[in-house]
Amino acid sequence: MVHLVYCDNAGKKGEKVLDKILAGTKTMIVRGAAGRKIPHSRVFVGERLYFMEKGSAKIGVTAIVKDVQNLVKLSEEEITDTLAQHQDKLNLSQRQKVRWHKKCLCLVEFEQVEQIDPLAFEHQGNMDDWLILAKIEDVVVGSSIPYNYENARFQ
Repeated sequence: MVHLVYCDNAGKKGEKVLDKILAGTKTMIVRGAAGRKIPHSRVFVGERLYFMEKGSAKIGVTAIVKDVQNLVKLSEEEITDTLAQHQDKLNLSQRQKVRWHKKCLCLVEFEQVEQIDPLAFEHQGNMDDWLILAKIEDVVVGSSIPYNYENARFQ
């Protein structure tokens, strides 16, 4: 599988996720929720990540998954400790620390970051901020297929 990750690159200084990834100051992405939500337990070492800036309609950065941690039923203290323990890789702003303070966390470390010739993203109305795809062409203009959550089901 491949993964398309929307990055919030707007807003306040210090929250430009894609800029941090390209600069090498962010080598881990976090997603969290009250329960196991995409991509929790559905992303694996060796898979390819594609990153795009939210709202840009251009996929322009790729990386390879180096490590994954799927954590559940964390206490308030465990959430804080986990985010702090990985802050050197996550490079979260204070606002992002609050946003990702959730009981279920998926931490995805990546490597081999590279910019690619931008791919035109074909947005559909039913998409989350993390898509799990058979191939990236499934969401590229000219070759996209209707998105469903088939690939997002637990294996």
